[in-house]
Amino acid sequence: MRMIRFFIPAILWIILILVLCTLPGKDLPQVSFLDKIHFDKIVHFGLFAGIVVLICYGLYKSRQALSNLAIISVVILAGLYGLAIEFIQKYLVTSRSFDMYDVLFDTLGAIAGALVFKYWMNYQAKKA
Repeated sequence: MRMIRFFIPAILWIILILVLCTLPGKDLPQVSFLDKIHFDKIVHFGLFAGIVVLICYGLYKSRQALSNLAIISVVILAGLYGLAIEFIQKYLVTSRSFDMYDVLFDTLGAIAGALVFKYWMNYQAKKA
């Protein structure tokens, strides 16, 4: 039970993403400037980078080590979570649709999160 505490930030982050991504389309702010620069893709990128960083951090703290295979597995699971959310938006949420570019930026964000975490792990190893 003590190890679950390392995953609480990741669990809360995953729930936050689900809540934000399942808001009905009419509840989302419409700002034409943000639409022109595709700000939602930047948000997807950051949200999914956060998932990977937080899950990898929880795994690292609970095991005191983390393999490349574990990090790659987290990236794949994060990408699949993004894909699942898109299907939820398509079939279960009013005024929302499936967007493959969202899945792409979710996955790119997950990869970036893995790279950031890997950099942090290497930095921590050099400090020790």
